Amino acid sequence: QVQLVESGGGLVQPGGSLRLSCAASRSIFSFNVMGWYRQAPGKPRELVATITNDGSPTTNYADSVKGRFTISRDSAKNTVYLQMNSLKPEDTAVYSCRARVLTIMTTKDYWGQGTQVTVSS
Repeated sequence: QVQLVESGGGLVQPGGSLRLSCAASRSIFSFNVMGWYRQAPGKPRELVATITNDGSPTTNYADSVKGRFTISRDSAKNTVYLQMNSLKPEDTAVYSCRARVLTIMTTKDYWGQGTQVTVSS
């Protein structure tokens, strides 16, 4: 059973920073892609950032966070991070970590429980 545990959320003022962590219960190299998603009240879940788990990881960001957020990984700690800078009130949401395993026949997604990020003065 794969477990993903997010941490690092909280209340921050506009312009502030937070770093989210997603700790996996097994090697992150067992997943093809890991990513962060967010869901604000009354809105659908949206992709924030993804990172591939290969020798030359590729990152991808939503336009709304480019230049402000950075996704990274620490394979020794089986952890993926999301550094969030210059936070805006519209970044307020529950942030969840997803790990994806791709095979020729199947796609398997694992999700964490989510962590609340609130940007408010």
